[in-house]
Amino acid sequence: MKTADVKKAVSDKYAAAARQVTEGNRSACCGPAPSECCGAAPDIDIRKRDPVTADLYTIDETGQIPDDAVLASLGCGNPTALAELSPGEVVLDLGSGGGIDVLLSARRVGPAGKAYGLDMTDEMLELARRNQSQAGIDNVEFLKGEIENIPLPDDSVDVIISNCVINLSVDKPRVLAEAFRVLKPGGRFAVSDIVLNGDLPDEVQRSLELWAGCVAGALQEEEYRDYLAEAGFERIEVEPTRVYSLDEARPFLSELGISEAAAAEAEGKIMAAFVRARKPA
Repeated sequence: MKTADVKKAVSDKYAAAARQVTEGNRSACCGPAPSECCGAAPDIDIRKRDPVTADLYTIDETGQIPDDAVLASLGCGNPTALAELSPGEVVLDLGSGGGIDVLLSARRVGPAGKAYGLDMTDEMLELARRNQSQAGIDNVEFLKGEIENIPLPDDSVDVIISNCVINLSVDKPRVLAEAFRVLKPGGRFAVSDIVLNGDLPDEVQRSLELWAGCVAGALQEEEYRDYLAEAGFERIEVEPTRVYSLDEARPFLSELGISEAAAAEAEGKIMAAFVRARKPA
């Protein structure tokens, strides 16, 4: 699969998701089927969407930030809770989207800390900056760029978070090497991501829409561990948080023309996970 094709598919999908929130106040999602979430009614309960994005944040968390930041959430976990952020820390969110995890992180690290958000999509950056303004949070900066080339200096960040984004990259070793570079010695890598437990059928892996939907580009668990170790990380952990069932996957797979046989072969192989690691002190 060509790098340029994947990047365009991802960028187009997330730009469209941002526009839907901005123009229609509708929910977005990581899942690939528009009928599952992106085309939902404006008054949809944001806590009860597709199986990937449902029930990731507490009411207390979503009450701290603008509704549009929640509606634009494309994640598969809650990395701000995973990272155990402390006051004064500097945090970087890779693929920050509408800004939900950046804004929550900024509140956790307080005025003495800072939260950066990095995204390649203009529409998402515009939405995130609008959400920041509405939230009245000052210790935030949204940067335009790709996660394979982070526009920050070496040893400048205490914690890297990400929410169902690293799987979208076609050069994951480069992403993890960049994450290692910008982390301070002793810094923490704490991301939520889609991880595979077994090979997916070729029919699924070839789908650009499923790549943009966080499935086709996901790494095997052992691959993730190996790439982190090659980048220099230690204390690597992969903790599955949810394994998606065939019943959950069937509706959007069939909508994309994926056969029932291929969907059945993917049963139990797609999971959300917390991925943790540290840069040596």
